[in-house]
Amino acid sequence: MARRVSMPAADDLFRPTSPNAPTTPAEPGPRRVRAVEEAEPGPRRPSGRVRHDEKMTVYVTADELLDIEHARLTLRRAHGLAVDRGRLVREALALVLADLEAQGVDSPLVQRLLDE
Repeated sequence: MARRVSMPAADDLFRPTSPNAPTTPAEPGPRRVRAVEEAEPGPRRPSGRVRHDEKMTVYVTADELLDIEHARLTLRRAHGLAVDRGRLVREALALVLADLEAQGVDSPLVQRLLDE
C-alpha cells in the first residue's frame, strides 16, 4: 500500500508571523517607490539593523569575498565593531552613493567605471 505524504497548505506556509499582522491577507495595493527627487537632503545613511523586505543577490569572486571577510574581522579586532557582511556591504554602498551624489562625474565610482 502506498503511503501518502502530508504537505502543509499554503495557509500554513504564509501565515502571519507577528501578533499585529492581519489574519487574512489584504489585497496588495500599488507599491509606492520614492523617486530620487524625493530623497531627503543630507548625508546618505545605510539602513543598519532593521528587517529588510527587499533582497538583491550579488555574485563576487572568492578574492572579493575574502576581502569582505578580512574587513569584517579587522573591524571586530581593531575597532571592536561586530558587523555582519550584509551590514558591511550596506555601509560601503551608502558611502559610495553619497560620494556619487556629492561629486557626480568626479566621484571615484564614475572614474573607475569609465576606466573599465
